[in-house]
Amino acid sequence: MLYQYTYKIKTEKSISSPVKDKRTPLALLMALTKCITKQLREMETDPPPLCSAQQLDNLFNWSATIHGPPDSAYAGGKFQLSISFPTDYPFKPPKIRFTTKIFHPNISSNDGVICLDILRDKWSPALTIRTALLSVCSLLTDPNPEHGMEPEAVLLYRNNKKKFYEIAQEWTKKYAMP
Repeated sequence: MLYQYTYKIKTEKSISSPVKDKRTPLALLMALTKCITKQLREMETDPPPLCSAQQLDNLFNWSATIHGPPDSAYAGGKFQLSISFPTDYPFKPPKIRFTTKIFHPNISSNDGVICLDILRDKWSPALTIRTALLSVCSLLTDPNPEHGMEPEAVLLYRNNKKKFYEIAQEWTKKYAMP
């Protein structure tokens, strides 16, 4: 009986509404600006391997570049990505997508949307753009066919890796190499 009561209390706590932030909208905007500026400086001074990022027209819109990892089907490619920060960042993930076409099980060939848990439901305010780009780069080396969004790429990756690599390399040469 004690176990059921404890479970009920835990459930009630987990579904209670979070405490609202009592700061003014201006204070929230200043905190957000400071957070994003800090991450921009980090990307400029200590970029992750094979990755870079820079601000575009405003602090909330960036572009990024990932060089294809040498041990992948994307070796030699230079892939462009767009990054946009929501107003509730870092509590919600940034929107990161490929603007360079890529053949990959977890990346939409239509709009470049990336199927990666940390860019969706597994995001944490402790994560940064640096860690997000490292995860995207890692995805190029190790696709996750269990959570694919490109059916053809998923099927080839599971059933015919040689053909998958051929097509991925063709797309890399066609779209990601000058």
